[in-house]
Amino acid sequence: MTRVRDPVEPPVVLTVAGTDSGGGAGIQADIKTIEACGGFATSAVTSVTAQHTRGVESTHVLPAEEVTAQCAAVRSDFNISAVKTGMLATAEVVESVTEQLHDVDAPVVVDPVMVAASGDRLLDRDAESAYEPLLGESTVVTPNADEAEVLTGVEVTDAESAAEAGDRLVEMGAEAALVKGGHVAGSPVVDVLVSEEGVERIRHPRIETDATHGSGCTLSAAIATRLGQGSDRGAAVRAGVDLLERAVRYGLDVGEGPGAVHHTVELRNDAAREPTAEAVSDAVAELVSMKLARLVPEVGMNVVGATPYAESPEECAAVEGRITRRLDGVGANGGVRFGASSHVARFLIAAREYEPDYRFAVNCRFDDAVEQALEALSWPVGSYDRSEQPDEVESVEGSTMQWGARQAFGGREPAPVAVYDPGAVGKEPIVKLLAAEVETLVERVQTLREQLATEHTH
Repeated sequence: MTRVRDPVEPPVVLTVAGTDSGGGAGIQADIKTIEACGGFATSAVTSVTAQHTRGVESTHVLPAEEVTAQCAAVRSDFNISAVKTGMLATAEVVESVTEQLHDVDAPVVVDPVMVAASGDRLLDRDAESAYEPLLGESTVVTPNADEAEVLTGVEVTDAESAAEAGDRLVEMGAEAALVKGGHVAGSPVVDVLVSEEGVERIRHPRIETDATHGSGCTLSAAIATRLGQGSDRGAAVRAGVDLLERAVRYGLDVGEGPGAVHHTVELRNDAAREPTAEAVSDAVAELVSMKLARLVPEVGMNVVGATPYAESPEECAAVEGRITRRLDGVGANGGVRFGASSHVARFLIAAREYEPDYRFAVNCRFDDAVEQALEALSWPVGSYDRSEQPDEVESVEGSTMQWGARQAFGGREPAPVAVYDPGAVGKEPIVKLLAAEVETLVERVQTLREQLATEHTH
């Protein structure tokens, strides 16, 4: 038997950059990111570096004609949807790449790589002036604050000076400039996107880490791939920034240096959706089989599971309609789907800021008997009281769970496995149990139920 071939046609993205033998940055990071974002990666190597997470040991720059030959080979065979440039090293290479891109009818992202995250210089000083013609070929140029200053002469110290530098880059020929705020002090980080249409400030929390190796390469490769898929410039930039934020937060602990960003973080997160939903479904079946009516709150019980790198309630699987009490016990009112929980999912996401291993949570009834049972179990327990939350917290939708998690987890070691809220006017008292594994979560519910039964018999 023979089968009919059914090929797919991903957008082809060409990366022109140097290698990183450590795998975290450079052309290796580009290829991983392009493929993870749904593109087909082709490449032209400009230089070979002996590099790792601690720094660059040596660099060998390829002759400009060899870079040209690689670009020409790719262009002769592939319909290129987007291009990104990274480490170009010398004026000759910059000029040869600019000449190649002049004839490419596709969006171009220029990442003006000048210095590695370790501080090692990756661009000859006499090559800096050669960048202006290359900027004229760019759809987006993505300098950090230091690179923007080299290219424009504007010292970038805040969002306003970043916008000024972005304006200069657009005047130099770029269609748009994304001046990244990671090297600018303060929180949140503000990335500034400047084009003839105006200025957009993209804010996101600063992540306290030195493991940013490969961040610039990953961002520019993600933007290029989104552009190659047909996204407009603003959407492509915002998607790239979102990916990088997640890639930095859930970075890879590899090498003896600080580590690297997680290039395939979104791909891995999406791949975990079905197993996460199945884990929640299995937990629901187990809990429904228990005699749990005593622990089901009036608002209903929900079991929530977050994907490994979840950042929002929409990335949490939960029971549609919750688990509620019935005449014959308890039952689930619907199936499991992502985004089905608001309250418990928001709390789980907030709790992961303090205990990232937590992926599962369930809400249970809370009263004096439950409080006594928790004390008898000697579990680490946290709490928050809604009556004490500041007015400015209450006025912002969804912020109560963030505030509550901060009260319950802040400075506590070990992290609580149970967090109770004694309720407020119109708010039922609730205790939430949390765990890294779904089996542990089910065991904790069972243990609490058994302890309650023991307390009752006494």
